[in-house]
Amino acid sequence: MSTQSGSEPAAGYFSRLSTIVSTWAKQLASSASQAHRTEAARKVTRQTLLAFVSAVMLIGVLMIWIDAPEIALMPPRGTTSLWPFRILTDFGKDNYVLLLLIILLVGAALAAAAARDSARHRLLAIGVHLQFLLLALAIPLAAGEVLKWIAGRGRPFVGGQSNPFNFAPFAGTEAHASLPSAHSITAFALAFAVAAVWPRLRGLAIAYALLIAFTRLVLLAHHPSDVVAGAAIGIIGAMWVRYWFAARGLGFAVGEGGIISPAANEPLKGVAAGAPAS
Repeated sequence: MSTQSGSEPAAGYFSRLSTIVSTWAKQLASSASQAHRTEAARKVTRQTLLAFVSAVMLIGVLMIWIDAPEIALMPPRGTTSLWPFRILTDFGKDNYVLLLLIILLVGAALAAAAARDSARHRLLAIGVHLQFLLLALAIPLAAGEVLKWIAGRGRPFVGGQSNPFNFAPFAGTEAHASLPSAHSITAFALAFAVAAVWPRLRGLAIAYALLIAFTRLVLLAHHPSDVVAGAAIGIIGAMWVRYWFAARGLGFAVGEGGIISPAANEPLKGVAAGAPAS
């Protein structure tokens, strides 16, 4: 008798957890429903084209006139005094940031299944924000890995010279994985995503992204053009992930003129109703 009564709370907990996870998945895969989503799509498309053209032009200028002189000014690899930069740069390492977000998302789901009423609603809203942050990084990072493989650009001084045009397409080696910078993708995608969810943190987010980008240059891991390419990919990718969430009313609202803004932390459809507190 006691065994049966003791198993009921556990069964209820896992039922709520299953409902939360399945509802999150259904919401992400659902059709767009927001009234001004078409305007928002046009707006994001224009912003994407502007960012892409600007980035391509800047990358071209950097490759021709800036990359080689800039890396020649940096201290040699392995310089002892660079240890602070080696520590700082890991705060933009994609594996670390993605793993942290996954842990936080799993924790939010586990806690929401055990929480009640308003606490559950807050945790579910946090879960949606974490999903956004995770996908805003993962999608541009995946695109960046494909571009690295296609471009096969040599890292600074690979081959013994400061040659910014050292390309070995489809090489698939770490030495020829300079363009784009994955750290830069991570930093700028995360900065955009954080600023999108919490606008008051925009200044801090930008400072973080610029600091990570600077460490990649000082450590001779990338050319300036690699960093710019990574920033563009990270921002554009995160921008489209934000649109995807906003068009479905997940964490963002779409207003007149296609303006996307953070939504109020309201109970998520289906989850709150489908996962009772008792």
